[in-house]
Amino acid sequence: MTFKAPDSLAEQIAHHLAERIIRGEMKPGERIQELRVTQALDVSRGSVREALLILERRHLIAILPRRGAHVTELTAHKVRSLCALMSEMYILLANAVATGWKVQADLAPFVQIQQRLTASFERQDIHTFVDESFSVMRATYPFADNPYLQETVENLQPAMSRAYFLALDQRKASMSEYLELFERLLAAVIARDFVQIRDVLTAYGRRSCELVISALTDA
Repeated sequence: MTFKAPDSLAEQIAHHLAERIIRGEMKPGERIQELRVTQALDVSRGSVREALLILERRHLIAILPRRGAHVTELTAHKVRSLCALMSEMYILLANAVATGWKVQADLAPFVQIQQRLTASFERQDIHTFVDESFSVMRATYPFADNPYLQETVENLQPAMSRAYFLALDQRKASMSEYLELFERLLAAVIARDFVQIRDVLTAYGRRSCELVISALTDA
């Protein structure tokens, strides 16, 4: 595989490895050997080290003294902690859109994402569906205009993607269920119904947590 600009080389390597972890191709506890990655991807060892630091910041790997880099375990406690935190950040982002949208055109990106989610569901394309689910999150950033919130969400997003993919891949969760939730959330945002926004996203966080833990139990 050849990596090129404009993205930094380390970011591209990190993205490549993250995709393998999210899809379950690299298993929890599996060691990531710098030299092997360097040779497989034909990149410098320094770029691989930088990529591993990015992955550690995104909670997909742990780098331990004398043990090197390992794929992190996905435990019930981590899933509960992650879902609880992400739910609160999603509420902040959704509230920002509800407060900030002025004309119907402001909501066009969310309608377009909804259409792409529906198309992914019809194809039963889990990977694209998960990716598009996080496109919703990124479409909220201009409304929130909060670089600290954005950075925190982006660093946690790969871990959340990993959890979603596991639940959907094992059919513990259904794409139709997530589509219905997004429809309810979009209606609440359009109505500027902040109570409903919190109710929908809190229930979503609890449900996601249950589904992922169920998938973990059967993995």
